[in-house]
Amino acid sequence: MPLASLRDGRTLAWSEGGDPRGRPVLFFHGCPDTRRAAGSGYDAAQQLGVRLIAANRPGYGASTPAPPSYGRVADDAAALADQLGLDGFGVLGMSVGGTFALACAAFHPERVRAAALVATPGEAPLMDPPWTRDDLDPDGRAWYAALAVGGLDENVETVRPGFLAYRSRVAPDDPDDTALAERWVSGLPDEDRSLLASRTPADLAADAREALLVPDGYLNDAALVFRRWPFEVAEVRCPVTLWYGERDANAPPRNGRWLADRLPDATLQLLPGLGHLESLMRSWPDILRSAAPSA
Repeated sequence: MPLASLRDGRTLAWSEGGDPRGRPVLFFHGCPDTRRAAGSGYDAAQQLGVRLIAANRPGYGASTPAPPSYGRVADDAAALADQLGLDGFGVLGMSVGGTFALACAAFHPERVRAAALVATPGEAPLMDPPWTRDDLDPDGRAWYAALAVGGLDENVETVRPGFLAYRSRVAPDDPDDTALAERWVSGLPDEDRSLLASRTPADLAADAREALLVPDGYLNDAALVFRRWPFEVAEVRCPVTLWYGERDANAPPRNGRWLADRLPDATLQLLPGLGHLESLMRSWPDILRSAAPSA
């Protein structure tokens, strides 16, 4: 796992796969997740001539924790691209990671050539209704409402108890790879679990440890994503392709329709019969084609 040194002294953990001389695409992982999520796309990237690069956001794995900030994540991505000698690049965001891919495109329009967003939530406070899921009870709706108006520090404390309880159940410090892997995937729908069946328990356990051992990554993401974003969606000028599974309960397609209505250059792709993680893992070639800048 390479480590990039940033100007402010922080460290950024990153990895890459696919074609090392291919068209560069920066991958923004979901929440809680890590750079390792890009690995299932390496074969498709190799076949398509894409260099797929992924970095952990601050507080995930070996990436130094830092206060929550869309601008910081976008600047970190641009700094990594500088260190790799990249000028223009595409961005690809999975789930919550799509909001950071959008931020990178908004804050660095001269660098980002194209964007692909998969199962990405819209800007909840501006949506109608003002939450990104359709299966919420009154407590869930109140949770969204609190995060929409809370300050960043306040939001971190709002989400901390629930996340720490979840983290305790998964127990990422457990040395038993098989038990940890089972707990890590136990909350996934059956169709998503089946996609991970070919991976070893050691590999899945490594995912869980990198995603959960340091709590700052998840807490930062949750503090940011459900309040107003510090950029306007309409400021994103590059072509954006929006990929949504029609059965996705985490990010139902109305999120994609909301984004498509506001982005200047957007294409909405609905994936029949697919759920959340499926939307990425069953569609890598098409998604990479939409994210990779033209040769």
